[in-house]
Amino acid sequence: MSKTTLAIIAGVSAAAGSAATAAIFANRSQRKDAPTKDVPTPTTSSAPTSTSPPPPIPAPLPHPFRDLVAPVNPTGVFQYGFPGPINDLRPTLSTTSSFDRRTRNPYWVAEHITPESLNANNADRQHSTFVEDESIPEKFRAKLHDYFRSGYDRGHQVPAADAKWSQDALDQTFLLSNMCPQVGNGFNRDYWAHLEDFCRRLTNHYPSVRIVTGPLYLPRRDPQDGKWRVSYEVIGSPPNVAVPTHFYKVIFAEDGKTGGDVSLGAFVLPNARIDNEKPLQSFEVPIEAIERASGLEFASKLPVQRRKKLCEQITCSLLVRDYAERQKNLMGQAPPRTGNGLPSPTR
Repeated sequence: MSKTTLAIIAGVSAAAGSAATAAIFANRSQRKDAPTKDVPTPTTSSAPTSTSPPPPIPAPLPHPFRDLVAPVNPTGVFQYGFPGPINDLRPTLSTTSSFDRRTRNPYWVAEHITPESLNANNADRQHSTFVEDESIPEKFRAKLHDYFRSGYDRGHQVPAADAKWSQDALDQTFLLSNMCPQVGNGFNRDYWAHLEDFCRRLTNHYPSVRIVTGPLYLPRRDPQDGKWRVSYEVIGSPPNVAVPTHFYKVIFAEDGKTGGDVSLGAFVLPNARIDNEKPLQSFEVPIEAIERASGLEFASKLPVQRRKKLCEQITCSLLVRDYAERQKNLMGQAPPRTGNGLPSPTR
């Protein structure tokens, strides 16, 4: 996936957006962020509260319109209910997520792993089952029967293997709000699983690793007329759950010190069969590209002086093992470093 293609993908909504993203690729090393106050990077976290936000308060009209007396009240529609969009914030023991009611997939799912959490083995996925998330209104949620004979796996965004410290935590990773339709052979059961293993192995170098995972719906150029279009399958009967074209992972590898360094990594993978020999760094992208493509922001409060590039600190490469071998040792071998702390050559 070339930088030029990613620049176009990330700015699909407008020509100006494409130009801005291209500028990011060319000048991202010169980008300056507004100074912000350093925040700690603790190795533990508390679950957020699940409270629904009130309807937004309309912003005041700019001068000279603020002195006008309008004969209409458009916000009066709120008396019948706030139309949305409503992003269902879903905290669980092992994840925090925001759900997209339109696609029936999450916008993003966040997790936190540490050496201690991964070394604990207090659960068995054989006791877990896929379940619909009843915290999502019935008409907007993904259903179990949507995946039946769809040809797609119920692909975990936060993997079950990251939550074996508790059976309840493990069970909650099987909520359909933590799933997206994923190609099985060659992706969910192979390359994607190796990427999840890579994330776990980062805890051999970092005491705290946070990962945000989610779907993307990226455009493809029509070979007939040369125009870019977003097209994706919808599974279910009636059609209900969108099939993402791509998936992203944004990784925050923390050194555990208050105000310490955070190594950032961002990857975008197609929802398709990928050869296990494909280098992981071929899917590395600037975090700004994912932000433009998704409409999300991931590190707006992280000062530039605390940021490190993950793939300059460790070797971003996969350790390819079959499923049975992965299950024996979830932590795996640590991604290697060279003597000067820089990555050794990738394969």
